[in-house]
Amino acid sequence: MDYTELGATGLRVSVAGFGCGGNSRLGLGTGSSEAEAVALVRAAYDRGVNFYDTAEAYGTEGVVGQAASAIGRGNLVISSKTRVKFGDRLIDGAEVTRNLETSLTRLGTDYLDVYHLHAISPDLYDHVLDRVVPALLAAKEQGKIRHIGITETSPFDPTQQMLRRALAEPSCWEVVMFAFNLMNQGARRDVFPKTLERRIGTLLMFVVRNIFSNPEVLGQTVADLIAEGKLSAETVRADGPLDFLIHDSGAKSLTDAAYRYARHEKGCDVVLFGTGKVAHLASNIDSILRPPLPEADRKELAALFSHLTGVGLDLPDRLRKK
Repeated sequence: MDYTELGATGLRVSVAGFGCGGNSRLGLGTGSSEAEAVALVRAAYDRGVNFYDTAEAYGTEGVVGQAASAIGRGNLVISSKTRVKFGDRLIDGAEVTRNLETSLTRLGTDYLDVYHLHAISPDLYDHVLDRVVPALLAAKEQGKIRHIGITETSPFDPTQQMLRRALAEPSCWEVVMFAFNLMNQGARRDVFPKTLERRIGTLLMFVVRNIFSNPEVLGQTVADLIAEGKLSAETVRADGPLDFLIHDSGAKSLTDAAYRYARHEKGCDVVLFGTGKVAHLASNIDSILRPPLPEADRKELAALFSHLTGVGLDLPDRLRKK
């Protein structure tokens, strides 16, 4: 495993971070038992993964807590999150504090390494600053939070307006989580320069979604983009548009390409991956640890797709069905 410092937090983290949400939810979303999910976390730890990102919304805090108890809490860097909007109801700092206490109980710990406000849209940002941040700062002062983070709501903020504002103003954010992938490269222009300048830790999500693991989804997405005039049929084929990445000195597969592309982007600290299977776990980690894609392939990806926004940002299945 490779390790790095998460921004200026002082936390030493694995470059491969286990995302405990998504479709798999450590296997709970695909029929695994809690015991199997705990075993999966322990298998990731055995491969060197020490960063685990969960949330009250995922339903996996208890599993992470059980695994942390068995492994040793001090050996893991645990990140969790709270929403600030439930349905049409906004919550204030007092309720966020109660949510934090509940998360600590589920996780069986008295502190979180990183505590995020979860999926914050641009219209919620003023509420967060005025009504929630003071409670986070108080919890940090008490030692219940070591570092404060914020995550974007990528499918509903594809141009990253919330983060662009958050990074342009003085704030308490020490870690940010956002989308970046082969065909959604806007963060290179709008996010990474500021996180590098201010030494804010970065967690990359939406690196691999259905678009890079399901050829039919990729083909339909590219066909739609061509029909909308956002891509040219003269330069991009709807059938196998990313096949040029797979060759002897390049990627082994599209998911391999996607993980390697994000991992070696300047400013990336942690690439989040998710799975419910041990075999899949190993292949994800192996890809994240491989060398960068060939420079010619990276230049081609920039030439073809750097102008796109909002591509490959599909919600987890359980949320799309609502």
